[in-house]
Amino acid sequence: MDKRAKLDALKERMEDDKTLPLRYGATQLVFGEGNAGAEIYFLGEAPGYYEDKAGRPFVGLAGQLLQKLIESIGMKRDDVYISNIVRFRPPGNRDPEADEIAAFSPYVDEEIKIINPKVIVTLGRFSMNKFLVDARISAVHGKKFVVDFLGKKQIVLPMYHPAAALRSSAIMNAINGDFMVIKKVMSDRDEGIEVGQSREPQSQLSLI
Repeated sequence: MDKRAKLDALKERMEDDKTLPLRYGATQLVFGEGNAGAEIYFLGEAPGYYEDKAGRPFVGLAGQLLQKLIESIGMKRDDVYISNIVRFRPPGNRDPEADEIAAFSPYVDEEIKIINPKVIVTLGRFSMNKFLVDARISAVHGKKFVVDFLGKKQIVLPMYHPAAALRSSAIMNAINGDFMVIKKVMSDRDEGIEVGQSREPQSQLSLI
């Protein structure tokens, strides 16, 4: 079974899983989207109003900004894979809760395993904390980390969520600069900050 078929099967299982939280307040499941063989996997937070209606991730104003940021490094949306840690819209666009994130986590892990990206770009603190627990996004954004994840060394590049950039010119400047780091990370994968365990707190991070 090829990657696309595996992703389709994963989506079908999620749609059939009636135990997943947030389902009954949402319009539909918002599964990941993009190139099944992508080297870059963007992981956001949760669907918003427009995503809930369209059934696609990052299609609102934040999604439009994300597309422009991807294009700013010479790529297209179709070149990458875009997803979220929670796949149903939380009521009123509130933050996802810990138990909700945990419920979706096995499916997110399986999606990442299928894609097998070289770089995971986390968008916002909730997806960042999946890999860098207790890290502060203001301190680590735009920096390259290497974590033990799914039995291999995984490069993780935390960034601000595009929605935050829409509300702050300072964050907009930061995320523009951080996206320039992606090119360097893709061409030079041997340097960075290594985290021995994906659940290791920021205070224990060390430079290689």
